[in-house]
Amino acid sequence: MKYPALIIDTNKIKENTRLLVDKCEKHSISVAGVTKVFCAIPEAAKAMLEGGAYMLADSRIENGKKLTDLDAPKLMLRLPLLSQVDELVENFDISLNSEYDTIKAISDKALEKGKQHGIIMMVDLGDLREGVWYEDAVEFAGTVLELKGVKLLGIGVNLTCYGGVIPTQKNLGQLVEIAEEIEKTYNIKLEIISGGNSSSIHLLDKGEMPKRINQLRLGESIALGFETAYGDRIKGTHRDAFTFAAQIIELKEKPSVPIGEIGMDAFGQKPVFEDRGLIKRAILGAGRQDIRPDGIVPKCEKISVLGASSDHLILDLTACDREYKVGDIIEFDLTYGGLLAACTSEYVEKVIR
Repeated sequence: MKYPALIIDTNKIKENTRLLVDKCEKHSISVAGVTKVFCAIPEAAKAMLEGGAYMLADSRIENGKKLTDLDAPKLMLRLPLLSQVDELVENFDISLNSEYDTIKAISDKALEKGKQHGIIMMVDLGDLREGVWYEDAVEFAGTVLELKGVKLLGIGVNLTCYGGVIPTQKNLGQLVEIAEEIEKTYNIKLEIISGGNSSSIHLLDKGEMPKRINQLRLGESIALGFETAYGDRIKGTHRDAFTFAAQIIELKEKPSVPIGEIGMDAFGQKPVFEDRGLIKRAILGAGRQDIRPDGIVPKCEKISVLGASSDHLILDLTACDREYKVGDIIEFDLTYGGLLAACTSEYVEKVIR
C-alpha cells in the first residue's frame, strides 16, 4: 500500500448512516448525505445511500460530477456561482439559494435545457453566513415563485458553521413559522423545511425538534460520528470509518527544543516549543500538503503530535510501550478538518475497504 493513505471503511459509513437515518425517521425527517468532507468519493457516497440517505449533497460542481452514476437526487450546498450555472443545472437537481439574480439565471438555463431546477431558499436566522434575512424571506419567496424554470421546493437554514449559533427549538421554530407564512401568503405547500446540519442532531434526543422540520443535511455525523453543536460523540456510531496512516522515515533521540535563535517557520509563524528534555522523535512521510497536524488524533494515546512542515510530520514516541522502527506505520483518527485535508490532497492514497 502507498503512504500516506486514507483507509475508508464503507461498511462503517453505511452503519453510521443507518443509525442516523433511523434516529431521524422517528421524527419524520429525511437525511441528505453530505459528501463534501470526503470529496464525493463514489464508494463512500454509495455507502450513505445503502445506509438509507435519500439524497446526496455537496458544495462543489467537481464533486457532483463524481456522483452522476448514483441513483439519488443531488443537492448543491454552496450558493451557486453565476459562472457555473450551466454545470449546476446539468449535474444537480436542487440547490440552496439566496440571491435573486442567481436564481433567475438558473431558471433561464433550466428552461433552455428543458428542465425545472429545485430551489431551497436559505434563510439567515442570525448565524450570518448565507441566507435571505429572515424579515425579508416571505417577500423574497414570492419573487422566486414567479420564475418558470425553477420550483421553490422549500426553505432551509445553516447554523454553527460561521457564527457558531446553536440550533434550538426557538430558532428552528422560527424557520417553520416563516415556511408556514410563505404557504399561507402564496397558497402553496412547501415540500422541504431543511433544519440544518449535524449540529441539529442534539434536538432529536432532547425531543425539541419542531415537528415540520423534515430534512437534515448530515456529513460529519455520518463520516466521524460526532454531532457538531457541542462536539459530542453520537452513541453507537463508528469513530474510525476513516483512518489516516503514514510511515516512519526517521526515528532518533533528539532534544525537544531547537538549538539557536528562533525565527519564522515555513508558514510564516514563530513556533513555540515545550521543553520535554531528550525525546524519541519520529518523522513521518506526510506533512501539511497531506494533512492538518491539528486534525489528526493518534490511535495510540501515548503518541504526541509535535507539528509538521510541508512534507514531514513530527511525533513524540517517548512514552510508547511499542518499539517502533523506520518503515513502521502509525495510524490516526481524524477531525473534520483533518479528513477534509486528507481527502483533498492528491498525495494521499485513498484505500477503499
